[in-house]
Formats: sequence, structure tokens, C-alpha cells
Amino acid sequence: MQNSEAMALSAALLAVAGELTRRIHDGVVARGFEGMRPVHGFAFARLAPDGATVTDLAVHLGVTKQAASQLVDELVRKGHAERRPHPEDARARLVVLTESGWACTRAAEEAAAEAVRTWGAALGEAELRALAETLLRIAPNGPIRPTW
Repeated sequence: MQNSEAMALSAALLAVAGELTRRIHDGVVARGFEGMRPVHGFAFARLAPDGATVTDLAVHLGVTKQAASQLVDELVRKGHAERRPHPEDARARLVVLTESGWACTRAAEEAAAEAVRTWGAALGEAELRALAETLLRIAPNGPIRPTW
């Protein structure tokens, strides 16, 4: 692949990722979750399974512990997360989603499904599944980080 072709592919992938992030965000807001930002969704992705410490969240987002702590403070104020004692480390606090945080996560999943359905309409179901399989083969193993 020539440099110009690689650059065009890179630009297309970034444009698709940006548009997907925007559509998910717009869908979350349309479902009643005002005041949310895309970075909240990236944080929810790390908190959703079993919670995380502020340090875990900082690593996931690629930010300082101070920035992650400020984000957690904001999520707690909004009622989407809460701090609990860590079950394995008395010095740490575990940040977990509240019912509101889980509801916001479900709203994001619905919005993502809507966005992807439009791709299926454009590409056809077989081509969309092939695209998903191809991207999963080359996707990095690790957190999806927001752009700052």
C-alpha cells in the first residue's frame, strides 16, 4: 500500500470512529442523559464489568490519576457512579456504576446499535459482518481511549 493510500485509509477509519462516537453521544443525550460527554462513555466501559480503582481508570483512559479522580468526582456528583470499599485492598476505593450509570450504558448500547444498523443498510449484512471480523483481527488488545 502506498503512503497516500495508507493515509487515506487512516483518515477514513478516524472519520468513522469520530462519527460513531458523535452518534452514540447524541443518542445518549436524546435518551435523557443531559450533561454527558464522550469521555464518560469511555470511563463507563472500564467501570461496567466489576468497577475499577481511580488508578485503573487512569491507565484505561491514558490520563493522570488526578484527572481520573476529577472525572470520578464528576460521575459521582451526577449520580452515575459511587465509591465503595475495595474488597481486596483496604487502602483503595472501588468505583462502580449506579443504576443511573447502568441505564446510561444501556442507552449508549442502543445508540451504537442504531448507528451500526445504518452501516448494515449501506453495506448489507454479510459485508458488515465481514468488516467486523476484519477489524477485530487487527484491533489492538487494550483500552479504547478518548482523544483529548
